[in-house]
Amino acid sequence: MSYNDDNLYADQAASQPFRFDEKVVAVFPDMIKRSVPGYSEIIQSIQQLGSYYIKPNSNCYDLGCSLGAASLAMSYGNQQENVEIIGIDNSAAMINRCKNNIEGYKHQTPIQLLEANIQDITIENASMVVLNYTLQFVDRALRASILKNIFKGLLNGGILILSEKIKFDDPTTDRLMIDLHHQFKRDNGYSELEISRKRSALENVLLPETMPEHLSRLSGVGFKTVNCFHQHLNFASFIAIKS
Repeated sequence: MSYNDDNLYADQAASQPFRFDEKVVAVFPDMIKRSVPGYSEIIQSIQQLGSYYIKPNSNCYDLGCSLGAASLAMSYGNQQENVEIIGIDNSAAMINRCKNNIEGYKHQTPIQLLEANIQDITIENASMVVLNYTLQFVDRALRASILKNIFKGLLNGGILILSEKIKFDDPTTDRLMIDLHHQFKRDNGYSELEISRKRSALENVLLPETMPEHLSRLSGVGFKTVNCFHQHLNFASFIAIKS
């Protein structure tokens, strides 16, 4: 399947709040590659962790599955029998493209796709759950209940992988990481105008939190093993293991 280069914010008319609509879906792989430091490494880690943590006769969930990269990574990593991967996204445009994407790759594990809000899904019999840059788009008041639902539905020994854009309590560090992230985007061909417009579009849509806030919430819902296993600038990934 072909996708376009991301020039959405080079358009003078691009001034609306960010939405995962058809326009974003059409450029999403290029957008992620040029905007999220370390994204490919996280997808590779999901595959590797899948080979360790996916159990036979269990479910795996990709919450906010977008075009299915994490779902496919779990499928490639899975070495067990009778496993189903369930990808969930509330964007109809994403789900429609994801179905075509999934069908275009050779993989062994069945992947079911559902159009739904992740807060409305009951997690059941899960050995692995992925929240890959998803929670940051959910109202902060709902985040703890979503994680509680995941914890409840995980099997003992099951793993949650949570990736998020983060902010920092220290203003100097926060400003530095924002500046370095903007330089990352410049290095990937985005103009100052595109960077500024996208930041405006994401304001009040993407709501980042600090690393201590994420770690505390994960511990608070019941996870005993909680750690950051990857950080690149102001993007971090956490593992939380149920025991």
